[in-house]
Amino acid sequence: MKLRINGKQADVAVPADTPLLWVIREELGLSGTKFGCGAALCGACTVHVDGAARRSCVTAVGSIEGKEVTTIEGLADGDRLHPVQEAWLSENVVQCGYCQAGQIMAAAALLARRGQPTDAEIDAVMSASLCRCGTYPRIRRAIHRAAELSRGGRR
Repeated sequence: MKLRINGKQADVAVPADTPLLWVIREELGLSGTKFGCGAALCGACTVHVDGAARRSCVTAVGSIEGKEVTTIEGLADGDRLHPVQEAWLSENVVQCGYCQAGQIMAAAALLARRGQPTDAEIDAVMSASLCRCGTYPRIRRAIHRAAELSRGGRR
């Protein structure tokens, strides 16, 4: 099966019903995307498929053939962090860190859709991704900061 992950072509020999998460981690060796619940409830496995946030633990790899997949490893532009990644560092969002790749991917997809989201829009999207450490206020601040970075010509 031919996949396009982080701008690169990848050929994998797996059944079409294999979860995308396992292909990313086990076949391609990209360990930034995390396994959390396996039921699309926590968001730790969030990646972008054609720019939209998707839970890779329940996405069959056969359903994404011919689509562009971006993982946390592909979000930055070379050495230049994505505005969401910059904002996450500036706002000191990370506590334990396990959910953060998924949180960042969800936030980046939100900002791609809504350049200047309201608090309510941020809360609606981000509450679907579980942060056991409760860093949601910092996440909200980071998303607003990333929106400003993006609007200011950083990306």
